[in-house]
Amino acid sequence: MTASNAFMDHAAELFAPLGPIAVRRMFGGAGVYCRGIMFALIVDDTLYLKADAETKGDFEARGVGPFVYNGRGKPVAMSYWQLPPDLMDDQDELLDWARKAYAVARKQKAEEPPPSRRPTLARHRR
Repeated sequence: MTASNAFMDHAAELFAPLGPIAVRRMFGGAGVYCRGIMFALIVDDTLYLKADAETKGDFEARGVGPFVYNGRGKPVAMSYWQLPPDLMDDQDELLDWARKAYAVARKQKAEEPPPSRRPTLARHRR
């Protein structure tokens, strides 16, 4: 799994109209973030967008599937679905799909429980 620097730069340019975009390497691929929220994934110079139960049908209808990796000898499907390849040539439609992916990612982020607080240990004085 890899993400070339050239493709990462290209993805940042494609998504720039959404707002501040950051592309960060992770696990051989890269995450694409807008305003600190990861909404896309790059693996082997292929874009995957965040999807949920409501939006995955759009991807299925276009004949693409989720990103799948091998986890402990079993395939694990992630909630990132391959961007239909023809959208790379249609900036307006690509941005529509990206906006939906960003909305899904924002919604899921908002639903996450807050980080747990570590219990503090009382210090005993002698």
